[in-house]
Amino acid sequence: MSKYQYKRSLSPRKRRHLRVRAKVSGTPDRPRLNVFRSNEHIYAQIIDDTKGHTLVAASSLEAAVRERFPEEHPKSVEARIVGEVIGERARAKGITRVVFDRGGYKYHGRVRALADAARAAGLEF
Repeated sequence: MSKYQYKRSLSPRKRRHLRVRAKVSGTPDRPRLNVFRSNEHIYAQIIDDTKGHTLVAASSLEAAVRERFPEEHPKSVEARIVGEVIGERARAKGITRVVFDRGGYKYHGRVRALADAARAAGLEF
């Protein structure tokens, strides 16, 4: 399979993500805040791409995060809470500056809610 055939076989979101990743990379000074969004849940990781290590992670599946959810809530509220948690955990590890990787998704809705909450929690990007 050629490089062209491989790229054509990927989903449109994955192709957009590859375009974003060609320009965005995490360093030890400024790691990458990556967002993955499924139909039900949202995940965020702070990654040092030079070592290939995840420094901090949070998702809407974790019990510690789920405790903060109100009784009835939309998915954007979950994303906001995950953003707050990732910001708090990053600050606890001494991470204040990151580059934002939207994962091929539009900067809209849940992705934007997570990013805004992470900024409010003290992350700079």
